[in-house]
Amino acid sequence: MSKPRHELKFFINLSDYYALKNRIKHIASLDKNANSNGIYNIRSLYFDNFNDKALMEKINGYSKREKFRIRFYNDNFSFIRLEKKSKINGLCTKFSAPLTKKECEKILNNDIEWMLNSDKSLIQELYFKMKSQMLKPKTVVDYTREAYIYKPGNVRITIDSNVKSGIYSKDMFNTNLPIMKIPNNDTIILEVKFDEFLPDIIKDIIQTNTRKATSISKYANCRMFG
Repeated sequence: MSKPRHELKFFINLSDYYALKNRIKHIASLDKNANSNGIYNIRSLYFDNFNDKALMEKINGYSKREKFRIRFYNDNFSFIRLEKKSKINGLCTKFSAPLTKKECEKILNNDIEWMLNSDKSLIQELYFKMKSQMLKPKTVVDYTREAYIYKPGNVRITIDSNVKSGIYSKDMFNTNLPIMKIPNNDTIILEVKFDEFLPDIIKDIIQTNTRKATSISKYANCRMFG
C-alpha cells in the first residue's frame, strides 16, 4: 500500500506544456521508467460492473471511491500490476500486486476461482468484489506519459497525452488492438502528486495560482466517449 497522497489535476494546452517542460527539467529528474525521449506508454484495463459503479462514483463526485485496473508499460508483459486506487476525502492511496500474463488471461476469460487462494490480498479482494459487486474487465485505456520526480515533498509530476479508448474491448495483450482517440481530446493532462506539502518552487512552476484544479478521469472520459 502506498502512503495516502494529495493529487492535483489540471488541463493544459501545448503552449503550457512546452513552458512547463522547459522549467521543470532544471529542477526535477525524469522517471526511471522513461525511454530516451523521456516518455513511456501505458495500457490499463479497468474494471466496472453492469451498473457502472466506478464510473458513476467518479461522475457524481463521491468523496469515497475506488477502482481496479490491470496495467503494464511499453508493451512489456513481464511486468504487469493489478492496482486498486482509492480516494477518501481528497487523499489518494494505491495498492498493487504483481500478475502474470497467464493470470491476466484467466481473469479475462472469467476463470477466477484460483484468485481465492492467492497469497496476494489484493487479488483475493478483487475476487470477492467480482463475486459480490459483479466487477468485470470493462475497457482498455492507452496514453503516453512523461513523468518527473522532485524529491523534497516526494512530488511526482506527470504529463499525460494522446489518450485513446479501446471502447469496449478487453483484449489488452493485442498490440494491434483497434483504439480510438477521444474526440476533442488534444488537451494534455497535468497531474501533481505529493505528500504533506507542495514546495513553493513547484507551485510556481505549475502556476497553481492561475490554474483551476479539476476532477479528471481518463477511464471516465473513455467510457463516456464509448
